[in-house]
Amino acid sequence: MKDKEKKKPPEVQDEPEKEEETPQEPDAAAELEKLQAEYDEHKQQHLRILAEYDNFRKRTAAEKTAIYNNAVSDTVQAILPIADNIERALGQDHASGEDMRKGVEMIEAQIKAAFEKLGISAVGEVGEAFNPNLHNAVAHIEDEAFGENVISAVFQKGYTLNDRVVRHAMVQVAN
Repeated sequence: MKDKEKKKPPEVQDEPEKEEETPQEPDAAAELEKLQAEYDEHKQQHLRILAEYDNFRKRTAAEKTAIYNNAVSDTVQAILPIADNIERALGQDHASGEDMRKGVEMIEAQIKAAFEKLGISAVGEVGEAFNPNLHNAVAHIEDEAFGENVISAVFQKGYTLNDRVVRHAMVQVAN
């Protein structure tokens, strides 16, 4: 019986574990190659996107510059006839005071037309309600002829371009 006790049952006996040789190494190499190819593809896509973004940034900067230059050119074209007429008026040696006045009035009309063409409008007229977003009150008077917070005098006209204030009007406010 001693022999039986010393022997372990076949399920419990220590047997060296056999490692199954699986073809994992070739699969791992193939998987590595597949992942490397995928990585390279993503890297190329990333580099292309970076290049596209850089080109987009350069193109938009060039477009902004072109838009600005076109706006300046349009403005100068609207003002050049006025400058020409001022030059002609100053070139007159024997003009009477009345002729000079008429010439200046014509130039003023040209300026108003050019401003209208550019979308610039004047703000700040006597009798208009005071608006701190458009007017700069530099003086205040008490006058019963005007209502409360009404412009009584304009020292310098203001101008707006569409809804944007280009220059605030300098005004005197009553009451």
